[in-house]
Amino acid sequence: MSGGTARAPVAERFEAVVAGAGPAGAVAALTLARAGRRVLLVDDRIGGPEAAQLKVGETLPPAARPLLHDLGLWADFTADAHLRSTGTLACWGSPELHGRSHLFDPNGHGWHLDRRRFDASLRDAAVAAGAELRQATVVKYLAHGTDRRLFIRHEGLVEELHSPWVVDATGRRAVIGRGQAVRRRQDRLMAAFALFPHPAGSGRAADEELRTLVEAVPQGWWYTARIPAGRLVAHLTDADLTDPALRTPQGFLARAGRTRHLRTRLAGYAPPATAPRWTPAHGLRLTPPAGPGWIAAGDAALAFDPLSSQGILTALHTGARAGHTVDLCLRGTPEALSAYTTFLTRIADAYRDHHAHAYAQEHRWQAHPFWRRRSRLG
Repeated sequence: MSGGTARAPVAERFEAVVAGAGPAGAVAALTLARAGRRVLLVDDRIGGPEAAQLKVGETLPPAARPLLHDLGLWADFTADAHLRSTGTLACWGSPELHGRSHLFDPNGHGWHLDRRRFDASLRDAAVAAGAELRQATVVKYLAHGTDRRLFIRHEGLVEELHSPWVVDATGRRAVIGRGQAVRRRQDRLMAAFALFPHPAGSGRAADEELRTLVEAVPQGWWYTARIPAGRLVAHLTDADLTDPALRTPQGFLARAGRTRHLRTRLAGYAPPATAPRWTPAHGLRLTPPAGPGWIAAGDAALAFDPLSSQGILTALHTGARAGHTVDLCLRGTPEALSAYTTFLTRIADAYRDHHAHAYAQEHRWQAHPFWRRRSRLG
């Protein structure tokens, strides 16, 4: 609260404040607002330059369909006409591609999301239900017994908010949770990703391949997926194994060109116009994920390796469950917190088993540090 920022004179009061307006935070605010709670949804990236940046992890699996129905979001979601995802092709454990189709999935196909449109739609739903939305930065969270205060910077003022409950949906930053619990990192996985846009004058329908492609390589793995703006391409490896060439558009394009299968998906696309972005992609778990007056949801509570393709779905599930849990606590049912912890533990255990099994299927490069480290996980 330095730098000459003024203090707002009056503390506002809410029954719950949700920090972070991504999928987890927006759904938590939606759930609380529909329960009749006075809830504030805050995020410093709404409408700012970060909001326009490409986001990695754009696929929503078919299992999201019943959840979107339960949340009353299905009609708005289908109206946004996100690209279909019809399955996955993987070069994993063998040099050949192996497919997994959504054709026989009881929930139908999945989706390649336009994340900006998807996130905005969830925020709009929360506001329509009665949540207040504010572009603001969380500065500090203080808790002394039942006295809980959140300080946010909004339009040049630091405002003091009094609320019995705060939902941390600030992603891997875990702005609130990291001061209340221990964060356990799974490994050192990083993602370098870039957008290969449609060249000027080309038709978007030219690339009709809607399956995600995953390809293992000695240093890690690659994946690519169609999104409305073009084709998203990402390389996953450990932070200490990163190739410096991946930091330039030319180097990234050259390394992608060395793959056996992924490079064929790039035909007809323009090369990246900007340097690839880097983001942490390791598994991360907050222990415990909740306590008196606070609860974490989405990546703030439990972040996954992108190989799982479950990040956004888990954000929706945990956001809804966190909102419901806070409502129950406000109604005088504090044991709901332990039920939430059990809920997250089940998700984390299933993820751990799936993660170990998936990496164990690739055995061609066990001498390479990237794969040797993951063979120990199994």
